[in-house]
Amino acid sequence: MTNKIFLTIHSIIYSAFALVLFFLPTLVWPMYGVEVNDKYAYFLSQHTSIFLGGLGAISFYFRNVQDKEAVTQLLKALISTNLLGVIITVYAGVTGIFVGFGWSDPIFFAVLTVLSFLQLKKYNSQ
Repeated sequence: MTNKIFLTIHSIIYSAFALVLFFLPTLVWPMYGVEVNDKYAYFLSQHTSIFLGGLGAISFYFRNVQDKEAVTQLLKALISTNLLGVIITVYAGVTGIFVGFGWSDPIFFAVLTVLSFLQLKKYNSQ
C-alpha cells in the first residue's frame, strides 16, 4: 500500500474516533464499561478528541510528503503513538476500567501498530 493510502486510512480512522468521542461520549463509553456520569467526564471525552483529531490531521496533511526522512519519522511517531495506545488500553482492561467492548481497544491499537511498522519496513526497503 502506498504511504498516501495508508496515511489517508489512518487519518480517517482517528478522525472518526475523534468525532464520535466528541459528539457521542454517553453512547460510546458505556460499551467500554466507562460511565460518563457528569459534565467533567463528558468534557474529558471531548478533550481526548483533540488528540485523536490531531493525529488524524497530521496523517492527512503528511500523506503527500515525499521526503524520505520526514516520512520515516512520521511512521515512527505513529508506531510510538499506537504502541502507547496498546499499553494504556491493556492497563485499562487489566485494572477493570475497560470491560466488555473495551478489550477491542488494545487489539485496535495493536493492529495499527503492526500496520504502521509494516508500512515503515516496506517504505524503508524501497
